[in-house]
Amino acid sequence: MSDDDLPLFPLPTVLVPGAALGLRVFEPRYLDLVSECGRKGSGFGICLLMDGDEGEQTSAAAAFGTEALIEDFDTGDDGLLTLRVRGARRFHANQLKVRDNGLQVAEVEWCEGDPVEPLHPEHGLLATLLQGVLEQVGGEHASVVDARIDDAAWVSWRLVEMLPLEDIQRQQLLQVDDPHERLDRLLSLLPDA
Repeated sequence: MSDDDLPLFPLPTVLVPGAALGLRVFEPRYLDLVSECGRKGSGFGICLLMDGDEGEQTSAAAAFGTEALIEDFDTGDDGLLTLRVRGARRFHANQLKVRDNGLQVAEVEWCEGDPVEPLHPEHGLLATLLQGVLEQVGGEHASVVDARIDDAAWVSWRLVEMLPLEDIQRQQLLQVDDPHERLDRLLSLLPDA
């Protein structure tokens, strides 16, 4: 794992690996961030806003976040830049700097990628739950569910993305390295049947 500098975009939401997120960008510091990412062909970090406001010059963000890669951009009807980003690698921010324009840049340590491992039998209920959710809501993940439904990491991230969890619960799950432990924690969050 190597350390890199990563510009941050703190938000009142959690982005997980593989999930898509739409953003409207209007603050100069974030327009600069998008321009820089376009020039470098790089991503930026999305971290959960822990306190303060999204619009404040500096606001406390969670130390763990997810790299966001820009998939598409456009200009909305209101003239604002709209982005579609996809969650990639998880990271831990070790040191934070604030540029003159207020943009936070963190020295990050990249988390290990999830291993591709089969679900444990005790997590079969979660795979069934995910299949049911995807049958109801459809979306981009519905087309690959049959091929990925036995992948512990993929199932865990899709559930973290799609279940009605509090942002702090999503943040706690984002910080779990082992996909089986993540699934255990998801099981414990389900209401008793």
